[in-house]
Amino acid sequence: MTQKSDRKLFIANLPWALRGKDLKEIFSEYGEVIYAKVILDRETKKSKGFGFIEFAEPEAAAKAVEEMNEAEINGRTIKLDFAVEKPQDQE
Repeated sequence: MTQKSDRKLFIANLPWALRGKDLKEIFSEYGEVIYAKVILDRETKKSKGFGFIEFAEPEAAAKAVEEMNEAEINGRTIKLDFAVEKPQDQE
């Protein structure tokens, strides 16, 4: 069973030049960012245009979604939503 995270966000349609440090800087205005990563192609090392960010507090994540979903960053309209957590494999 999957469920949406209350602190981790999925960000789509990112500008190609953006990296994790940029996400952390942009989103730190909403609260403490404990993880920020832009997903890169393994071979080319170019951005795939999406990433993840995790906040220390659920309230910060909720505020970021409310204020930044469909915001424009460097000419691209980003999509922001709570990430879906994959269930941990039980051994």
